[in-house]
Amino acid sequence: MKKLLSLFLMAALPALAQVTVGEPWVRATVAAQKATGAFMTLTSTQNAKLVGVSSPAAGVVEVHEMKMENDMMKMRQLPALDLPAGKPVKLAPGGYHLMLLDLKQALKDGDKIPLTLEIEDAQKVRSKVQVEAPVRPLNSAAAH
Repeated sequence: MKKLLSLFLMAALPALAQVTVGEPWVRATVAAQKATGAFMTLTSTQNAKLVGVSSPAAGVVEVHEMKMENDMMKMRQLPALDLPAGKPVKLAPGGYHLMLLDLKQALKDGDKIPLTLEIEDAQKVRSKVQVEAPVRPLNSAAAH
């Protein structure tokens, strides 16, 4: 009876949003620089949100957006980033991106930076996605 009840309860649980991460990377820094950007493409199987990010390489990681307002490029922190079902959301220089702040040390080309993405699905259930993003040179664009 216990097994049957357990199976029934598991079947009743909503499926967690599955998020895939494509081409993650972090921009390298110079010696005294305390902030940099991280970039990638996120695709969710269900409507979800990126609600938090952390990394042992930084004191704080924030989700940011850059956009033109009144002929001026502005950057602002977002409380969450919508991930519509089946639609890739690109985090790239000049648009949505992750800001790694209060860096613990300089990041150099070839380093690997661990990131933990916190995803919230439509039922407010949170899950974590682990990412290892390679560091690319300062002059890197989104493409190799």
